[in-house]
Parts: sequence; C-alpha cells; structure tokens
Amino acid sequence: MNHKPALKTRGIFITGTDTGVGKTYVAAGIAAELRRRSVNVGVMKPAETGCRTQKGKLVPRDALRLMEAASVRDALALVNPYRFKNPLAPSVAAGLEITKIDPDRILAAFKTLSRRHEFMIVEGAGGIMVPLWRDYTYLDLAGALELPVIIVARPGLGTINHTLLTIAALKERGVRISGIVFNHAQEKKAGLAEATSPGVIENISGVPIRGILAYGSRQFSALAAHLT
Repeated sequence: MNHKPALKTRGIFITGTDTGVGKTYVAAGIAAELRRRSVNVGVMKPAETGCRTQKGKLVPRDALRLMEAASVRDALALVNPYRFKNPLAPSVAAGLEITKIDPDRILAAFKTLSRRHEFMIVEGAGGIMVPLWRDYTYLDLAGALELPVIIVARPGLGTINHTLLTIAALKERGVRISGIVFNHAQEKKAGLAEATSPGVIENISGVPIRGILAYGSRQFSALAAHLT
C-alpha cells in the first residue's frame, strides 16, 4: 500500500481520548461556526461504525451531522468512504463484514475534498490508536493527512492519563497538536477532578487548552477564531 502524504491543505484532525467524548459535537460546532464566518469548510468522517440501517442502506449519523453543520453537498462516498453496522473499531467491523479498508481510498477522497474547500475538518473514530485496517491506525492517517490535531477529552477523573497518553503518541510521531478541548458530554455536577485536571494536563504537556465546553454549550467562537 502506498501511503504518501495527502495534498497539504488548511484544516484540523479531530481525535478523542476515548469514545463518547463528543468528537462529532465539537467537529460539527467548529464547522458551523466557520461556515457562519463565511469560510468554505469541508468535512470528512473516513470510517463510521455503529450505523443504523434504513431502507437497506447504512446511515452514518455522524457524517451526516457534519455535512449539515458545514452545509456541504459533497458526495457521501467522499465524506464517509466507509461505514459499518457493528459499533466496533473500523478494522474489526470491516473484518466481521468481510470487507477491507484501503487508506489510499481515504487519502484520495481527502485530496478531492481539499480541492473544493479552503478548510477541512476530519473526524476520527474513538482514540488516536484505534486501527482503521490491520495495524494502520488513526495516528497513521493523521500523519498522512498532515493536519494539526485537536484532542477532545472528557474533563473528569481518568482524563489526565488518557489525554497525556494521546499527546505522547502524537508527539512521538511528530504530528502537530493544535490544542485540547475539554467537553462536558454528560449533564452532571463538576467536581474537583473537572476543576483541576485541565490545568495539570496543560502544565505537564505544554499543549494549550483551546476550550472547556459546558454541557450543551454552543460557544465555538474562540476555538474557530484560533483555527482561522
């Protein structure tokens, strides 16, 4: 397989410290805010698992949400080249459905979209070490796309370890990190962990915190301003 770097373009790669941290929520919020600022923004969800079936076809909810936020009419096959029914890592879901994922197909779709849009938002699945196909992970994809990474993290207990490990993996590969967004994905009272963890992570890693989003927050102005 020939995994050459993709066409350089302005944009970001959205990863998470885990599943369920709100990557799509953050990615869609950024896309909508950039569009509001008259930025021609394109979106991608290279592989989506856990898709529901509707009229005999798999429906990628996250990809469609991104497309709606960015107000794009690109072909779904470009925005979301791969979709699967089972809510598993893409490589595992693909294996169970007796198919394969070709990273070159993803890179080709990205190149096409990047020619149409001035800013690209690409959202991964789960964390940065999740395998897309065999030993090809989202870390490999982020490196090939040559986009800076936004890490979406939950602010509670355990996030120090998860976030620092994600940062370490990206730094070891030489992937630029744009910053961290802490997202309160669940509606619950914040405690000491939520209050102290972001500062600890920023002090240890040196990676800037770009935002701390309250549950249901729509405040993406500052984050979008940093990106543009």
